[in-house]
Amino acid sequence: MAREATATMTKSGSEEGEVSPSLLIDARIKELGDWRGAMLARVRALIKQADPEVAEEWKWRGVPVWSHAGIICTGETYKAVVKLTFAKGAALPDPSGLFNSSLDGNTRRAIDFHRGDVIDEEALKALIRAAVALNGSRPPSAARRSKSA
Repeated sequence: MAREATATMTKSGSEEGEVSPSLLIDARIKELGDWRGAMLARVRALIKQADPEVAEEWKWRGVPVWSHAGIICTGETYKAVVKLTFAKGAALPDPSGLFNSSLDGNTRRAIDFHRGDVIDEEALKALIRAAVALNGSRPPSAARRSKSA
């Protein structure tokens, strides 16, 4: 279901008759049907607990995205890992050391969850809240301001 609906989805998924991003994420979780689906579902629940106003999106041919005043993180699934990539992770405090992937870049950071991993739920929710705060603290880019002028 997720792949079929993607072809007709708009970026926001808000047009009448379109499948909502939340339903597409539900379908992805069900489609996976293994530990990866369970992990993605748990991470999603924690994101919603940390930020009840989070917006769910479906981008880049099937990637769940959580946003609030900008992208917070994406949830990608691979054969051996569920990857939670924070768009501005390099700028976030990570006192619990959750980031364990994409550590060399200047912008993103990621957490790779493997089968059997136990999530430090409070630390993850703190990271989500920090990402939301960071998104809210940044003024629009100069490029965006010049386009609207």
